[in-house]
Amino acid sequence: MEDKLIIAGIEFKSRLWIGTGKYKDFEETLRVVEASGADVVTVAVRRVNITDPNKENLLEYIDPKKYKILPNTAGCFTAEDAIRTARLARAAGISDMVKLEVIGDPKTLFPDNEALLEATRVLVKEGFIVLPYTNDDPIMARKLEDAGAAAVMPLGAPIGSGLGICNPYNIRIIIETISVPVVVDAGVGTASDAAIAMELGADAVLMNTGIAGAKDPVMMARAMNHAVQAGRLAFKAGRIPKKLYASASSPLEGLIQ
Repeated sequence: MEDKLIIAGIEFKSRLWIGTGKYKDFEETLRVVEASGADVVTVAVRRVNITDPNKENLLEYIDPKKYKILPNTAGCFTAEDAIRTARLARAAGISDMVKLEVIGDPKTLFPDNEALLEATRVLVKEGFIVLPYTNDDPIMARKLEDAGAAAVMPLGAPIGSGLGICNPYNIRIIIETISVPVVVDAGVGTASDAAIAMELGADAVLMNTGIAGAKDPVMMARAMNHAVQAGRLAFKAGRIPKKLYASASSPLEGLIQ
């Protein structure tokens, strides 16, 4: 799109970011990435091989020269584990930009925001570009920004739920409250969910299950690509206000008698 997304001085061409979990193989992952138009691909460092060249490696399919590989700390339940995982990704030469996750509950996969804030502060001091995954809490979003987060990633709904944007009002408040980019992460189930997130003013949308779990992941990736672009254009265009009563499209004055 013409208006580029910029985070920590890094320019991105697409406002759709996608994950790499749950696909049947790396070849399908590549087809989805290409269909989505995304240039940011997130990888769970603890679940997907990107460091061992002696085993099938995702980076043999997803070229780091073409795509921004964004390591994430999925599967970490303490600040210490998340910090260690981020350091591992940087030591492997993957990236110093990290999607930071600290999960607080294995059933809901809601984030542990207290530990998330702690890990954010530590990694920012170590020079990481930190993108924390959090709940849709405007106060926590502001605290994460104050801690040095380069962007904030509030959930639209629980991870993998496909429920869409459950609390658009909080997402809107977060967007209006903080000055760093807002990337809506988790819960997107279909293209209309992605469009709604962008129409609210989100800077980007990150998704995985909504595409990987579709009957045709490649086709859904294309749909999400169009939805994100349409939502961004609609936000920039400025929607009409909602009204309780009708308003005629054509003026009533000057009618032909």
